[in-house]
Amino acid sequence: QVPLVESGGGLVQPGGSLRLSCAASGSIFSWNDPGWYRQAPGKPRELVALITSRGTTNYADSVKGRFTISRDNAKNTVYLQMNSLKPEDTAAYYCNGVLSDGSRWFNGWGQGTQVTVSS
Repeated sequence: QVPLVESGGGLVQPGGSLRLSCAASGSIFSWNDPGWYRQAPGKPRELVALITSRGTTNYADSVKGRFTISRDNAKNTVYLQMNSLKPEDTAAYYCNGVLSDGSRWFNGWGQGTQVTVSS
């Protein structure tokens, strides 16, 4: 079972906005330091945004001021609000975190959601 499931990707024009969601499966008991990563074709996967358990956020320089990461603990869901999108933001976006199903801790990933910024 995939522990994290992303949604909200799609095709958007430059300057537009998208909101990505990442929901943990029902088997996930705890989710520490959730983050969003992205990978464009031919490039390595890179960190986009991270939010710690205390609510501290960190962003890649390329998205600062445009992207906002947030979480809803009650829903066990993490969001990435992306504004002022640029063609260079085109990539597959993945969520990640240190997860626990109550019996073990492991590094978990979602299956990814595609974001394409193009006119």
